[in-house]
Parts: sequence; structure tokens; C-alpha cells
Amino acid sequence: MNFLAHIYLSGDNDLIKIGNFMADGIRGKQFEHFPEDVQKGIILHRFIDTYTDSHDVFRQSTKRLHEKYHHYAGVIVDILYDHFLAKNWEKYSDEKLDLFINRFYGSLHDNYSILTERTQNIMPTMIRENWLWSYQTVDGIQHILTQMDRRSKNQSKMQFASQELKEFYSEFESEFDLFFEDIKQQANQKLLSL
Repeated sequence: MNFLAHIYLSGDNDLIKIGNFMADGIRGKQFEHFPEDVQKGIILHRFIDTYTDSHDVFRQSTKRLHEKYHHYAGVIVDILYDHFLAKNWEKYSDEKLDLFINRFYGSLHDNYSILTERTQNIMPTMIRENWLWSYQTVDGIQHILTQMDRRSKNQSKMQFASQELKEFYSEFESEFDLFFEDIKQQANQKLLSL
């Protein structure tokens, strides 16, 4: 799962959302230096990633990409799944997507001092380019994939993965629908246990 799904699966607590959002850059026990709710978000993020990577439906999606993109297939599917969440947002939330996104961006500003340096560095670009909103369109996904490919010095070839998104659109969307119902339940249970 990518940014939008991680934030959505965090429930209503802003600090849990922030922890879940910035968890990728936090290694080992470094999370213990953050406020308790941020720690919960980091733990939830790790749970979601582990659960996702081993899920049969998610793996089915990655198999379609593995020959061409190798170990980047999972990263690509994370982004593609965020597309389907954004595109079908009203199916999952009563709050409009733009309001949800703007509230999250506001919470990043309000809690700037507890953000990791990495998060502080990407935040201006993320908000200016409105990454979370752009996930709704194939062009927006293409832009995100191209940016990520640049970060890998164009070795991942991720910028070309929108071709597979278009070619297998209904398959990816069906797999996302199946997977997301499951991960929602699992994430809710994990949140209750934290």
C-alpha cells in the first residue's frame, strides 16, 4: 500500500496517520523516540506492509509485473492500488477526498516539529503537486511512477508501468477490491490491539 491507503487505514487519529505515513524512513527501534500515537502509526504501517506482501491477491497482481520490473513489482502495485482507492474513494469514505487530503496536509503542518527530516523534505513538493489527489487519474499515476523511476536512477523502469495499468486495468481493479476489503478488517483489528 502506498501513502493514501496507509493514511486511510490509520483511522481518525492524526498522529497515527502521521506515523503510518512517515514510517518507511524509520528503522528498527528508532520509532520509540516519537510520541505514543505516532509509534502506533509506525507499528501499524509495518503490520500493513508485512500483511500486504504476503497476501495472495497482492502477489497475484505483482506476478503480472515481475518479469519486467523484478523486485520493483510490489512498489508499483502499491501505487496502482492507491489509484483504485482514490478513484473509488466514495465507496470507502463518507468524507470527500479533497477534504480528507487537505485535513491530512493541515495535520502535517500542525505537527511539523515531530516529522522526520525526510518527511519534512518531501512535504512541500507533495503538497504543491498534490500527490494524493493526483492518484485518481492514470496520468497522475504516470507522474508518480516517473518520479520514483528517477529516484532509482531510471533502473526500475517504473515510468513504463502505466502501460500495464491500462492493459490490465480491470484485473488490477478487481484484485484491489478483494484485497482492500481484507486489509481494512486486518488494519482495524491491529489498531484496536495497539
